[in-house]
Amino acid sequence: MMAFPRFLPFLANLLLRSWSVFAAPVTKRAEWKHVQTTEHGDVAFALGNVTYLANIQHPKAILGGNSSSAAAAAASGGSLVPFTVIFVEDELVTGAYLQSVVASYLEGDDVLSEDFLQGVYLARNGTATARLDNSALAYLGGLEPVYLFLDTGFQGVDDTSDLAVAYINAPEGSNLTAGPYAASISEDSVSFGMVYRLYRDEYRDFLYGTYDSNDGEGTFYPVEIFNSRFWGPMIPVSSRIYSWSDTLPFAEYRRIVDLGGVLMGKFKLAQFASGANPWEWQDEHYPFNPRGDGWLTCSASSSGGGCSIAAYDWLDFAIGSDTGSSMRRPAAVSGTFGNRPSQGMMTLEQVMPLGAATDTAGVFSRDVRDWVHFAKHWYTPEMHQNTSITGLSPLETPDSYGFPKRILYLTDYLPLANPTAEAILQAFIQNMTSVFGMTVEDLNLTAVVASAPEAVPKYDALDNATGVLDTMTQYQQVAAPLMSAWAEKYDGRFPPIDPARRSGWREYNDSVYTTALYDESLATKRAAVDWFESQVLYATPESCSESIMLWDIGTGGLPSYREEALNTNNSAAAFLAVTPLGAGITGASLCPIYGCVDMTIPIGQVAYFSNVTFGREMVPVTVSVVARRGCDFMLWNMWERLADEGVLRSVKRGRTAL
Repeated sequence: MMAFPRFLPFLANLLLRSWSVFAAPVTKRAEWKHVQTTEHGDVAFALGNVTYLANIQHPKAILGGNSSSAAAAAASGGSLVPFTVIFVEDELVTGAYLQSVVASYLEGDDVLSEDFLQGVYLARNGTATARLDNSALAYLGGLEPVYLFLDTGFQGVDDTSDLAVAYINAPEGSNLTAGPYAASISEDSVSFGMVYRLYRDEYRDFLYGTYDSNDGEGTFYPVEIFNSRFWGPMIPVSSRIYSWSDTLPFAEYRRIVDLGGVLMGKFKLAQFASGANPWEWQDEHYPFNPRGDGWLTCSASSSGGGCSIAAYDWLDFAIGSDTGSSMRRPAAVSGTFGNRPSQGMMTLEQVMPLGAATDTAGVFSRDVRDWVHFAKHWYTPEMHQNTSITGLSPLETPDSYGFPKRILYLTDYLPLANPTAEAILQAFIQNMTSVFGMTVEDLNLTAVVASAPEAVPKYDALDNATGVLDTMTQYQQVAAPLMSAWAEKYDGRFPPIDPARRSGWREYNDSVYTTALYDESLATKRAAVDWFESQVLYATPESCSESIMLWDIGTGGLPSYREEALNTNNSAAAFLAVTPLGAGITGASLCPIYGCVDMTIPIGQVAYFSNVTFGREMVPVTVSVVARRGCDFMLWNMWERLADEGVLRSVKRGRTAL
């Protein structure tokens, strides 16, 4: 049995405390409101203006005990009960202890709110019997929960405390954690279902949200809930409190599962992960970039991921692929940290390919230290690609603090187009030379490649080679099966794909794209990598990469709009993927060719006049940093050092990065 207080005026100037079983609390809490039952049997509900999703089909835990009175009260309410589970460490529990725990929950989490204190369950960490002292009882009374459950590891509450509770017991091996839940109460058990706060994807960067079904099979369900007032999908965000006791390196992080993170959804990307300009997207509405006037490009295929990190503080990381530029350019236009790792750093099994020998996987972040932490736990040797795929030598990735001696300023790609942005870059270079004792040298890489010995593949041959590798991989593994299945289902018709791929798929010639041509292209790339690593970016006993190269994959401090006409014949705007005059190849192709690591680093922002808002806005300024293949960790150690020195800062979400 449980009884809770409500205070009633009685007679003149006299207050008598009256206790009623499961009485409505005096504390004003938002009323539970059913919104929708999903096709999987889970429930969306609202508490005030916030919408949640409760996984009730596969609850986190089912606890046994005598809860008949609570069940009767819950049944009369006709709904699930918002609950807060608190794990207690101390054997003597005080009010101050409980108050500090609840305060930390409310302050440290964006899912739990005071509305979840309608029900409270105090669970035990430990085997010894615990006891609530009078201050704890007073504090709980002040919370005025409708339901109060205690673990059977607590001593019975004194009848004089005016608190009546139900006792429930977690079965051995229960994985219940602290945090907010939706509880379903029966006479002999309480089921705790995980809850997710549903955030609206107002920038339309996601295809859909997902959540763990908790069915024991590793299944994830898409979120089918749609708010008719908005176009964007609803993205489920689980409580960070669930992971506070988790020792895995990604605990609390919203992304990667095996290391303790949480998957939240699938981002929008160019069709088949093939880069396309915003105005070429037909399958999906192109995602929005929150920076500046809100009408800037998100760039290449991993556009939804890059722009989402710039848009939402409830998202910690976004992962994506980079074959030609698809991580680095979105990071540049969104002013976030992003990387193309060394070729071979990450296996891409079960990932839709574009170019097997050029595909990589990277991560976006707003915070440099979080970015480094993520990378050092994600890019592990057991995740490396097989050398039969890359065609390159086995990858070695030392976690080195032997930093480069030189900065190579690539004059065929620099300076930045906007002089104000170039001043920011020069200040960043000066800071790097000061912190690491580097020297700066101008280098025209195009000239170096052109003057290399005849046996070294030149840019035309290299561009053709990577084109073959990408074209054959995508056609054979994606296009041909799709076209065949589509034709069989739709009377021989060609599938309605986006224009960026249409002509290439139709004109593909099996007699030209042979296995021998693929092997030859792989060998051409290998020869280029071997030369590059011996003559341009080479290792020394002191450093994994004797020098680093700086260039710009972004817009040089100019806006690049999602609307084609706003970039056309506009000297105050820029198109992406443009090869500078005098450069032999687009800079984005350097590391897909040479296998090197290329990271996009936000270093500032500059003002521009918007042709959309017709006012002053801010656009991010970034720099691209290239090191020898395998030297990723050395670069990440550099960024961490620059963060310690105050040179690199976290970026904000929203209209401005800093």
